Amino acid sequence: MTRVAIVGIGGRMCGRIAHLTQASDDLDLVGGVEAQGHPVVGRDVGELSGSAHTGHQVVDNLENIVGTTDVVVAFTAPPDPTLAAAEICSGAGKPMVVGTTGLSDAQLETFRNTCSNIPCVFAPNYSVGVTVLTRLVEEAARILGAEYDAEIVEAHHRYKTDAPSGTALALAEATARGFERDLSKVGVYGRHGDTGARTAAEIGVHAMRAGDIVGEHTVMFGGIGETVQLAHRAQSRDTFATGVLRSIRYITGADAGMYDMFDVLGIA
Repeated sequence: MTRVAIVGIGGRMCGRIAHLTQASDDLDLVGGVEAQGHPVVGRDVGELSGSAHTGHQVVDNLENIVGTTDVVVAFTAPPDPTLAAAEICSGAGKPMVVGTTGLSDAQLETFRNTCSNIPCVFAPNYSVGVTVLTRLVEEAARILGAEYDAEIVEAHHRYKTDAPSGTALALAEATARGFERDLSKVGVYGRHGDTGARTAAEIGVHAMRAGDIVGEHTVMFGGIGETVQLAHRAQSRDTFATGVLRSIRYITGADAGMYDMFDVLGIA
C-alpha cells in the first residue's frame, strides 16, 4: 500500500482526493494537513473523506507526519502552504503530487528549485480530458495558422481565488506554441473600455466566476467565415481526483525530476 498525506485536506478538491484514496485498494490515506486554527485540524481524516474512522488526524504541520508517508499531495490556496510543504518533502526525500495554481513567477522558480531533488508531478489540471485538449489546441493552432484569432474563456465556482485559471494559462501557452508566439508578449487578459481593434497576434484569455461551476474551458479559433471551438466541461471534481490518483501511482518509485500529466499518461 502506498501511504498518502494530503496538504490542504480541508478544501473541496482535496476532499474528493481523500475519498477516492480511501476507496482504492492500493492507496492508504495516513494523514492530512491544514493551516493552524483551521476547523478540521484534529479531526480524523476519514471523517473528511466520508470514510470509516482511520485513527489518523489532521495536523497543522506536515513535519509531524511526513516520516510516515510515501507520497505527499498538495492543493492549496494561497500557494504558500505548498511551498512550505515542498521544503519539508525535499528535506525528507518524499515524492509530491502538486496541483496548486496561482504561483507567481518567483514562487514557481522557488518551487522548482526546492523540488529538484525529489520526484514531483506538477500540473495545473489533472483531468485526462484536459490533458488531451491541451495537445489538440496546440496542434489546431499550428494547422490553422496566423489567419485565425484565438480566444480562451474559462469558468469556475465563486470561491476560486486565482484568475485566470492555471488550466486557461496552460491552454494559452499551448496556443502560443502552436502559433510560434511568445505568450508574455501577446497575451491579453480581459478587455474593458476603448481597447481599439484586436491585433492579429494577440491571444485573449477571459475568466468567469459563478455559483458552483466545477470547471469549463473553451478555446475558440475565429477565422473569416468560420469558427472552430475545442472545449472541456467537468461535471464532477472526481475527474481531477482520479488523475491525481494516477499521478500518485506514477510518481512512486520515479527518479527525481519534475513531471506533468503528459508524462503520467505517456503522451510524448
